[in-house]
Order: sequence, then structure tokens, then C-alpha cells
Amino acid sequence: MSSEDGEEVFDVLSEGEEVFAPPESFKEQANAGAELYEIENYQEYWAKEAEKLDWFEKWDQTLRWEPPFAQWFVGGKINASYNCLDRHLDSFRKNKAALIWEGEPGDERVLTYNDLHRKVCKFATVLKNQGVQKGDIVTIYLPMIPEAVIAMLACARIGAPHSVVFAGFGPGSLAQRIENADSSFLITADGYYRRGRLIHHKNKSDQALEQTDKVEQCVVVERCGLDVTMNRDRDYWWKDLMSEVKCETPAVKLDSEDLLFLMYTSGTTGKPKGVVHTIGGYMTHVTSTSKYVFDLKEDDTYWCSADVGWITGHSYIVYGILSNGATAVMYEGAPDYPDNNRTWEIIEKYGVNIFYTAPTAIRSFMKHGKKYPQSHNLNSLRLLGSVGEPINPKVWKWYHKNVGNENCPIVDTWWQTETGGIMLSPLPGVIKTRPGSVTRPLPGISAEVLDEEGEPADSGYLAITKPWPGMLRTVYQNDERYKKTYWSKWDDETYFPADGAKIDEDGYFWILGRIDDVINVSGHRLSTMEIESSLVSHSDVAEAAVVGGSDDLKGQVPVAYVMLQEEAENDKLNNGEDEELDFFNADLEEELKDYVAEDIGAIARPRDVTFVPDLPKTRSGKIMRRLLQDITEEEELSDTTTLKNPEIAEKIQDIYC
Repeated sequence: MSSEDGEEVFDVLSEGEEVFAPPESFKEQANAGAELYEIENYQEYWAKEAEKLDWFEKWDQTLRWEPPFAQWFVGGKINASYNCLDRHLDSFRKNKAALIWEGEPGDERVLTYNDLHRKVCKFATVLKNQGVQKGDIVTIYLPMIPEAVIAMLACARIGAPHSVVFAGFGPGSLAQRIENADSSFLITADGYYRRGRLIHHKNKSDQALEQTDKVEQCVVVERCGLDVTMNRDRDYWWKDLMSEVKCETPAVKLDSEDLLFLMYTSGTTGKPKGVVHTIGGYMTHVTSTSKYVFDLKEDDTYWCSADVGWITGHSYIVYGILSNGATAVMYEGAPDYPDNNRTWEIIEKYGVNIFYTAPTAIRSFMKHGKKYPQSHNLNSLRLLGSVGEPINPKVWKWYHKNVGNENCPIVDTWWQTETGGIMLSPLPGVIKTRPGSVTRPLPGISAEVLDEEGEPADSGYLAITKPWPGMLRTVYQNDERYKKTYWSKWDDETYFPADGAKIDEDGYFWILGRIDDVINVSGHRLSTMEIESSLVSHSDVAEAAVVGGSDDLKGQVPVAYVMLQEEAENDKLNNGEDEELDFFNADLEEELKDYVAEDIGAIARPRDVTFVPDLPKTRSGKIMRRLLQDITEEEELSDTTTLKNPEIAEKIQDIYC
């Protein structure tokens, strides 16, 4: 990291010097103790954690490590659905709430473990009846409704890997993921509610299916009672198929290394990567970290505000939480709809004990003001969590004071889609916390900060130096991309997350953010290349470059610099006089923003679209995004001597400012 970066980091971190010890009452009852850190052999540690799951057949070998490829619990037979459901049915948990769901309009559903088990078994039978077999990848494109969880666990039950696509993504993104996964089975919904609007979700699905011929069957969940177009040769109503089921499907014995799911994450090539997660190691990782990091108790009600379309929803709404037999709250809509009381009303209404959310949401709560959380009884809360991006110490302290009433430990967690589960986090009751720091690697996890040459450093790059159970196994059908992206920075035994990091004098880790061409919008990783590709597909656009701009609420937002086709430039940027083009067209700017939002999803909508005569390029033709980042952040321009067109940087700066 540069000295300038370091100075900026110290400015931010100076507010996080205060240390917060967990309340004694919390410490006395905590699931985790300091002894967990005393197990020096990481394979021994994870083997003990794996034994807490139910296995049909125990493994022969804890780890088979042929860098950079790992296999965990080799030879073991297991089923994720069984561990989330069946194993709880011989105890009081059978009648315990597994999911408490609230729709944005206020409708509610409560599913006990017995209810959820029955529905999952029935839909597993539906999948089999429709011809889905072990190994067939099922694409799930559902909003935050219980059927999303049911579908995931039903797929896991029969060994059909699922690929869940975030409902906010547009048709283009869905089609791209279906194509890459070679998925012939889609599960979608007629619609859902978001900020009081009725989203016509089936229409988006139909548009995606016009772009790919892979899907042979589409199951539609009726959420809103919308009048939708049903293709009689392809589309089926969920309720009709479920009503026809006569028998239930048992959980099948699957190999520990069988594929559980694909999770697509943004990559720097513009094409999303299909991250591969397998059953045994992933379930061990998320079950263990859920128990210890969230300190789950039998009578806890836990709420993670993430979407099941992201890895956080997979790991810490579904698999890790249900395998522990906990009660999870699931909410369909926006956290501030119909007003800023909604989040706090849900916590108060259901007596939420553990609340896990993103710094983006916390910044939003902070912006609205402390009067909203303080007007509700939040005394049920005993633990708070943060996920998705680094949290500013000021935001951490506001969260601690105004939501946790200075009595709730905060677990600030670092992990990724690729890691499967939490990697760095305080264990509440064991580790003292420092605002803005993820503290230390969890037991069983080996992490360091390394410099460019791979030597230990106080400030540099985060590195994971030993394999872990929840790790991705490869990029789907692309081992070379897996090796190049994650294991080529130093050697093939050291995982490179592409995050900057710092270690303080107490050995606490501070995550400094992304160093590649991926931007983090509200905790969601988006590829700049993917957004650029979308812009360039517009008929008026010749070339585009996208960088991340700082945003007080979302962390980062896309900012686009666009060169128009010559005809479009003359037609739409010409002021009608014999003068230079003014490079401003508000209508076209909004059109391009809408175009990206429709193609990829609203989360990718650029904050700004700046029209430019050219882009800063090296002599080899590579766009120098670093200069565009300088312009976006209104900083002094970096060195331009390597550009073939050095004058363009100042020209763009004048246009942008």
C-alpha cells in the first residue's frame, strides 16, 4: 500500500483506538472460550467441528491438499438438507420455529422445523418428478420469500446443486448465469413487493429466457396473484405441482465433495465467476462459525438482513443457522418502508436477539437519526453483527450506542463469497473489540498481511495461508481462472482475497478494501467490466470505463465515463453552434443509467455518467482507471507520463468537475 494510502488509513483508524470488553454476563454464558485458540493443528480443529454434524459415513481423511486444490473430509457421506432439518425432528425442535417470515405489506408466515421439513420433502419430490437428477444445476430466481429456502434445501436433498440469482438482477444477468451453469430448470415468482411497488418478476424471467434456450422447465411461485404469461410447454405453477405430490423424498447420501451450490460473483473479466462450494467442508465451516460468532442459543431469534441471493443469505440465513436449529427471521422488503421505523418494529415485534446487517444499512439508520431506534424497545438484542465491507469506527460506535444500548458485543466479520463462511471476527465473550477492526482470524483460520513480495508486513495485502473447509473448490468449469485469480499472487498455497489490510500493535486486523476492478456497493461486489460491457452494448456508446466512487451511504457506487459513437456525439452533444461539444446531455445520461439498471439490476445503476472525448490509455491501449479514480474522488492526478494521450486526463477532469 502506498504511504498516502497508509496516511488515509491512520486518519480513519485513529477513532477506533478505544477497546470494548464484552459484558461479564455475556462472557459467562458464551459458546466460545479461549481454549478454542489453543488447538494449534488446524486440521484437528476442523475435524472436531465436523463431528458435530450428522454424517451417514465418516470420512477417511480430514484434508487432501494438492495446492491449490483441496478436498475436505474425504470419503465422508453427508446431506446438507438432512443436517438443517431431519436431525432436529427427534427433539423439541420439531415444533420450534425455523423461519419467521414477514412480507413488506405486513403478511406473516411461521414455519416450524416440522413444517419446513415437510415442504422441502414435497418439493424435492416435485423436482424428481420433473426429471431433475443428481448433479443437475437448478437456477433459483426468487425474492425473499420462504419458497427460496424451501427450493434451496430441496435441491440439496436430492444432490441437485443450486444457483441462486439475486432477484434484483435484470434479465441479462439471469440469462448469463443460466448459460454458464448450463441450467435447464428455473424457479421464479410472479412478483414481489419492494418499497411499496409491485415488481413484475415473471416478466423479467421471460425476458431472460428470450436470451437463452437452456431452460426447459420453469416453476412459478404465486406471491402476488399477478396475471402472468405462462408458456404451457415450459411453465408450471408451484402450488399445482406441490398439490399433486403423494410421497416425500428422503435425503440422499452424498459425497462430502459433491457440489452443493454455485454462487456467481463479479470478476475483472466482465464475466461473473461461478464459485464452487461442496457439501462437507462448507457445512462444517458455516455451522461452526454460526454457533461461535453469533453465540446461538436455543431460545434465540436471529435476524440477518441479507438476501438469500448473496452468499451471506446462503451461509447465515439458511445453512449455518438452520443446521444449528436456530430460529431465523426473514423479511421481504426494504428496511425503511413504509418509514424509518420498519427495522426496529421487526426487532421489537419478534424479540430479535441477534441482528446481523451491513455497514450500508447502519449508515442509513445513522442518517435517519437515533430517534427511530430509541423509540422502540430493543432490549431483546444481545449481539450485533456487521458484514459486507469495512465499518467506519464512527458508524460502529453509533451502532453500539443507539442500537445495542452499549450492552451488545459487535462481531465485525470479514469473509467473501469465495471463503464460504466467516474468516476474521471477534469471538464474543473472548475477544475485546476495537471499532473498525475485525480483530483476529477465527480458530482454525490462518491469515497474515503480506507485502508485494509475500513477506509479512504491517500494511499490505490480506492473505490466507492455510486451506479451510468452506473454501471454494474452483471456478465452475475453469480451473485455470481459479488458479490465476486466487492463487498466483505469491504461490499456489497462499490465497489472495484482493483486499488490502493492516495489522496494529495488538495484532488486530483492519480491512482496507478492494484492490482490484471490483466495486463494493452496499456490500455487494460488482464488476466494473460487467457494467462497462452493459454500457457499450447501447447503440450510442463506443467505449466506457467504470470506477467506484465513494458514497456515504453505500460505501461505493459505480461512476461511468463514456465515449459516444461519432454520430451520437455529434447529434446529442452538439450545442448547435460552431463551438466545441459541451459533453453534457442530461436525458442521455438518465437513459444510460436506466439501461444499465435494466440490464444488470438497479444495484449497478451508475451514480454519474460523464461523456468524454477520449479515455486515458497507455500506449498498449489499456485504460488507466487509476486516473479516473483520482478524478472521481477529486484528488490530485497521478502520474500521466505513461499515457499515449496525457492531455486527456485534465480534459476529463474539467468536464467532470
